[in-house]
Amino acid sequence: MTVPARPLAAVLLVLALSACSAQAGPAGTGPATAAPTAMDDGAASEEAGPGPDAITAPAAQDSAEATSPAPEPPATAPHSDPAAADVVVNKQRPLQPATFEPADLRPPDVPATSPGVLLGPDTAAAVERMFAAAREDGVGLVIASGYRSYAEQDVTYRHWLDHYGSSADADVVSARPGYSEHQTGLAFDIAQEDGSCTLVACFAGTAAAQWAAEHAAEYGIILRYPLGYHTVTGFFAEPWHFRYVGTDVALGMREAGQLTLEEYFGLPGASSY
Repeated sequence: MTVPARPLAAVLLVLALSACSAQAGPAGTGPATAAPTAMDDGAASEEAGPGPDAITAPAAQDSAEATSPAPEPPATAPHSDPAAADVVVNKQRPLQPATFEPADLRPPDVPATSPGVLLGPDTAAAVERMFAAAREDGVGLVIASGYRSYAEQDVTYRHWLDHYGSSADADVVSARPGYSEHQTGLAFDIAQEDGSCTLVACFAGTAAAQWAAEHAAEYGIILRYPLGYHTVTGFFAEPWHFRYVGTDVALGMREAGQLTLEEYFGLPGASSY
């Protein structure tokens, strides 16, 4: 598969994002990541970045050795097909294969914080419909990130590993390569048109976040890391991180009153690797 080349700025953007984000703890408190200068996942946040409000990692450990990865679930396990909209990727469910690349990636026809954002075709179409509906309701949504390859995630994770000196600390702010939803082409981050609280915890209070949380299911999209479910999803609240799952699953979750894929599919939580 040939993926369109992305400009250097987009790669630099990946490093600024890191894994997907700012943190809010289960009670709505906790450190937040600093907003990136430009535009994935653990009981932490996939996009944490340095700065005065950045997440503070634990004290660096003596060893910089990465911990052993979780055993891969059988390839035939439910919700393990990386090309399917119902795939579940978390700290206990790596992508199979780890270097999976989705087919037919394309840029969604929506405003973006930087060029080069790519999504799978169904996700891109759903995003276009959702953003258009938000615009009709007077809410300006902007896409802040989408697909991130194994190689890009590896660069991102190694950046944090070098920065903190241990995998235990890096895992607090970045998903390991092969464990990020962004690699599926199904996940994306949103921002508000005016740039308010981009990729930081206060984004939850913006019109963009509130509209998307209320209406996303209508377009087959869910808020992937809701507040208070970090022991299930492995990540503290990320009010900007959304995920395409298809309308059957998204509306089914809403009808059942369930906020996480793990609970909806009856899968164990994944608070750590």
